Amino acid sequence: MLLDLTNAIATQPSSMQHQHGGGSCSGGPMTAASTNLHFHGLAIPPACHQDDAIRTSIQPFEPAFPYRFRVPASQSPGLYWYHPHLHGYTEGQVLGGASGALIVEGIERLKPQVAGLPERILILRDQIIPGRGSGRKGTEADPDDATGKDVSLNFVPVTYPLYMPAVLRVLPDRREFWRVLNASADTYFTLQVISVEQGRRVPQSLQLMAMDGAAAGDQVSASLRTEMLISPGGRAEFILSTPHAGAFTQLISRNYDTGPDGAANPTRVIANIISSRDTAETQSANRISATPPSRFNGLTALHPAQVRRLYFSEDLTKTADPNERPRYFITVGDKTPALFDMNFKVPDITARQGTVEDWIIENRAREAHVFHIHQVHFQLLGRNGIKVDEEMLRDTIDLPYWDGTSAVYPSVRLRMDFRAPQIIGTFLFHCHILEHEDGGMMGSVEVVKAR
Repeated sequence: MLLDLTNAIATQPSSMQHQHGGGSCSGGPMTAASTNLHFHGLAIPPACHQDDAIRTSIQPFEPAFPYRFRVPASQSPGLYWYHPHLHGYTEGQVLGGASGALIVEGIERLKPQVAGLPERILILRDQIIPGRGSGRKGTEADPDDATGKDVSLNFVPVTYPLYMPAVLRVLPDRREFWRVLNASADTYFTLQVISVEQGRRVPQSLQLMAMDGAAAGDQVSASLRTEMLISPGGRAEFILSTPHAGAFTQLISRNYDTGPDGAANPTRVIANIISSRDTAETQSANRISATPPSRFNGLTALHPAQVRRLYFSEDLTKTADPNERPRYFITVGDKTPALFDMNFKVPDITARQGTVEDWIIENRAREAHVFHIHQVHFQLLGRNGIKVDEEMLRDTIDLPYWDGTSAVYPSVRLRMDFRAPQIIGTFLFHCHILEHEDGGMMGSVEVVKAR
């Protein structure tokens, strides 16, 4: 892939700057006017001009910065995305809409059910619109109040207080393949397609084909569901049947409880689905393939080289400084919680290429968090100490909040896949609620060559 990125951000330089340890890839500090790109989910080298989110800092109006990389042949076909990843300023740039979908073609080879189906790419974002506040705490919206952040679907805003939905026009009574990206900075989406049938609101069936760019196993795809939780940064690709002509149908996001210290994610209608025979045909991007279906190739049969424990925690203590941010941590083992430091000399974790590891991650905070790791995928093996048999790989996963009293923290057990040779180098893991990542909830892992 060849991509030249020019930074034309028009903003005043911030007094907050991060100098990169060892100097930045393109030169210059990290400021609110700097930017870079992270290719979320792709197993490409964490190197300069490829997918380095640690040192690359592109300054305003300097010559175009070249990204040059090859997507490996082993990359699972599916939905990925790209966005800026400048520590301390990621949330603001993603809230501003700086993101896009990236598709690795060929999913019909692994999931023949989608071959020839009409395809839709739906990108969900969140935003704060000045002057359109809830009135609870001044003229601008407080993102932690009951209204949450405003959202959009493919750049069509769904804003407080009217929440006028976007419109999706479909042909009736046919199967479609929807590829949904949660490109929001901080907002969860619990999606349902709701039709009104004989005066009742009926959730429609969704058939999951892929999660986070990785094709799901047959067991997952065979089990129909009526809602789809997509955490910030996550993707879901599924088949659904469009409603009968004239039926009243809506795409909604149900309330997601992020906990007493979390931000609001209220129920709201995202789009009205208009089913009419006059609708223009939606083309399919998936060829009809004669390739036989491929069984899910998971990680459960592999032996982990290491078992590690990590946990999320927070310090929300208020001080006299009105500009001080809350402090968010992701801690490895029994280390003392500390904010992520861009000038780190030693990575938090060292893993060996060619191995898999088990990471047990706890949430010790009274708000939900979202674990994401760059460059690799993982398989969920357990939740809260209970084994999970899930034929699916992910790069992003939700951790519900701790209630503040239970002796056991919410947790997940993940089998991390460090086998790809192109991921050798140093990269990041963090909470993909970007307010938390910018606030320090991030760590580093170095993958070294196999002996």
